[in-house]
Amino acid sequence: METNQVSKAPAISPLAIRERTGSISTAEIISVLKGEITGLHIRQAFSTEVAEEITANFIGSPGLKERKDGVPGQYVGASHYRKDAATYFAESENARPSVGALFENLVDPVRGLFEALKRELHDQGIELRLARSEHGQANICRALSWSGRGTFSLEPHDDVAQVLCAGNDHEISAVAENTVAALNFYPSMAEEGGNLRLWSHKPTVADRKSQGVETTGYPYSAAYLEAVPCREFQLKVGDIALIDGGFIHGVTGQSGNGKRRLVLNSFFGFARPDLVLWWT
Repeated sequence: METNQVSKAPAISPLAIRERTGSISTAEIISVLKGEITGLHIRQAFSTEVAEEITANFIGSPGLKERKDGVPGQYVGASHYRKDAATYFAESENARPSVGALFENLVDPVRGLFEALKRELHDQGIELRLARSEHGQANICRALSWSGRGTFSLEPHDDVAQVLCAGNDHEISAVAENTVAALNFYPSMAEEGGNLRLWSHKPTVADRKSQGVETTGYPYSAAYLEAVPCREFQLKVGDIALIDGGFIHGVTGQSGNGKRRLVLNSFFGFARPDLVLWWT
């Protein structure tokens, strides 16, 4: 009797992509939250002058650290990835001054979007707030510069596994039952590469188990994704990308004139029909 199970081919889910130039709208953001849009790319969404200042503040930040969780990169801020609530929120509190200093004397484009969305959702009877626990509160964003070498500077992954497996002490775990939206602002881009690639596959728990990424969603192999269609966002300074983080995505390799790819990243999603949580 045959006992070996052959790994199933990844199920293809169509991508609903929207790309345009201008400012992002709260209606578009809500469409991603509701699963109506998979990926949104807004070109020239915030000022290049502000982008340059944020980048300089990142490079000179005393809070700049190297990631030590198996995902190569530098960062300012805090990540919930592979951390219990006590550790994550303590790190968020410690990093708050450094995150604030990224926007010193600037109009903060991330907070501007957060406040606009908060007003829009409030009018619909929905609360938007930063995730929290007795240990502290999340920051509005974190700044990341991925440094992986090879085909990808950030390997293909999904954002749901790490939320689903965050633990009972994390209120964000409830968001995994809905859309986990990943929001990215780009203050700096490499001369070549550093594009956001999105695959037409939204893994299930069984898919993650088959790939050995059940608790992290990172990384998926090239062999697993070989037959899966994908789209790429060709990113420039001042762009915003917003995606359904349940779909596998990654960042292509970078090269060029030494400029680093810098992203301001946040996650958010419905924890209840009347509550949207925001965290990093």
